[in-house]
Amino acid sequence: MLFDRSPQQSQFPFTPRTAMTQLPVDTAPTADPAPLVLTSAQLRQVDERAISELGLTGLVLMENAGRHVAEWMLRLGILGEVVVVAGKGNNGGDGYVIARQLLTRGCKVRVVSRFAAGELAGDARANALAWVRCGGQFDQLPPEATPATWEAALARADWIVDALLGTGIKGAVRPEDAVAIHAINAAGARVMAVDLPSGFDPDTGEVPGPCVQAHLTATFVAMKPGFGPAASHHLGQTLCFDVGVPRIWVERVLSQG
Repeated sequence: MLFDRSPQQSQFPFTPRTAMTQLPVDTAPTADPAPLVLTSAQLRQVDERAISELGLTGLVLMENAGRHVAEWMLRLGILGEVVVVAGKGNNGGDGYVIARQLLTRGCKVRVVSRFAAGELAGDARANALAWVRCGGQFDQLPPEATPATWEAALARADWIVDALLGTGIKGAVRPEDAVAIHAINAAGARVMAVDLPSGFDPDTGEVPGPCVQAHLTATFVAMKPGFGPAASHHLGQTLCFDVGVPRIWVERVLSQG
């Protein structure tokens, strides 16, 4: 077995404190105790067919994913500011949903990104625009933000949400993303990775360059082949959440090829 499929208690490298913002245990999200293991290509197939065959829009899938992450964070406790580091793709779109869900629950949240909402496309753009229009705080950094700029942007964070890079990134990250990753790792905050830590190859488990070292990773629909024991340094505690697509349907799609 490549990984422990049972949800475990987090082993964070910090001293637990009493949470100020917290969900009751009975309203906390429930992860799949025995998730599937799917490659990036298989997951893309599932997403595409969920949209085309089930009529679930990408916005619905993204909303479900982001809500699960927000509820997991609330269960663990939020003591101060949450800083969401958002990229340009759908991983960043998940980040904007997380930010909005936490803002709705009274948390102090800020989104930091090198990309304006208007530079995004599709579902990510829709959620970025919703965040800005509902009054969410958005800090746009320069395209080539320096380490000092990133350090200042993350300095007050209790939690950092890594929504920078998703499964579509292969090989070493670009220099501008490497700067952000180094800053996330150096910030001293609790880090929640969305789907996978930025810089991590989900299919092989390889880390060809800088990679976020997360305390927790919330992944969706299925675990990834690269999520083995050797990856625990980057993944932390990993739970798999559904996005509203029944498992039996996912298994049928995969059996059809």
